[in-house]
Amino acid sequence: MDRKEYANHLKHDGCNCCQAVLCAFADELGMPEEELKKIGVAFGSGMGHMEGTCGALVGAEMVMGMKNYQGKPMHKNASELFRAFELMCQATLCKDLKGRDTGVVLCSCDDCVRNAVEIVEKL
Repeated sequence: MDRKEYANHLKHDGCNCCQAVLCAFADELGMPEEELKKIGVAFGSGMGHMEGTCGALVGAEMVMGMKNYQGKPMHKNASELFRAFELMCQATLCKDLKGRDTGVVLCSCDDCVRNAVEIVEKL
């Protein structure tokens, strides 16, 4: 199973979107999935109420930071990841992605998780 599908499997096995993305990179991060689940627990459903940033995007930003941290800010890299996600998914806020106010789903949770993993792998 590739990393994108593993993350999607985790999403359907009790993880929120952030946890699924984080745990899909457990091997590269050198951290147990249970620890990564703790880190990402509060970032599902747009930080718990659909008003915030998509949890999959938050998880992807965390993975990028953990993989590439060199003691200084990573604004350019974070912005690049953010824009790539926005382009692929058509939004970055959970409520917009899920069509809470419009009734139009722009990107499913499954696809947000897959896209977030794909972007991290590319960057």
